[in-house]
Amino acid sequence: MAMHLATRRWQDQLMVLIGVWLFVSPWIFAYPPSSPIAWNAALAGAIIGILAAFDLVKTHVWAVLFNIVVGAWAVVSPWLVGTLDDPAMTWSLVIAGSATIVLGLWELRTDPELHRQWRSGAAG
Repeated sequence: MAMHLATRRWQDQLMVLIGVWLFVSPWIFAYPPSSPIAWNAALAGAIIGILAAFDLVKTHVWAVLFNIVVGAWAVVSPWLVGTLDDPAMTWSLVIAGSATIVLGLWELRTDPELHRQWRSGAAG
C-alpha cells in the first residue's frame, strides 16, 4: 500500500522539487532578496512546495487546485513583475509554473481520492 501511495503521488513529489527550485532561484540568479522578483519566485515556490508536501501526507482537492492557480501565476508573473529582460528567470517561472499546472491537472484526473472528494463536494 505504501508503495502504491508513493507511486500514485509522484506528481506531488515533482511539485515539491519545483517549489524548492522556485524558492531558491532568486539567489541562484543573483536577485536582491528584497526585490519584487525575488519575493515573487520565493513565495510561489514556498506555496507550491508546501502544498505539494502536505498533499503527500493527505491529498485535498483544494490544495491541488490552489497549486494550479499558483502555477498559473508563475507563468504570467514575468510580464507583471518585470523579469522579461532576464530570460533565465523568465523561463524558470514559465517552465516551473507550466509544469505545476500540468502535474496538478494530471493528479486531478488520475487520483481516485481526489475524484471521491470532487464528487462528494467536500474539498477536504
